[in-house]
Amino acid sequence: MKCPLCGSSSVGKVGVEQYYCWNCFVEYQFQGDETRVYSVEEDGSLMEI
Repeated sequence: MKCPLCGSSSVGKVGVEQYYCWNCFVEYQFQGDETRVYSVEEDGSLMEI
């Protein structure tokens, strides 16, 4: 598994079809053929990029 944003393989699974990239610090999820990328805010909430 590689990060769709930076291409790093330093990725961990955090939920069903949800992953976190330890290189660029984003969370992303796959929904069918679509990939949604989120920044993790200081309070832990997610903001779609």
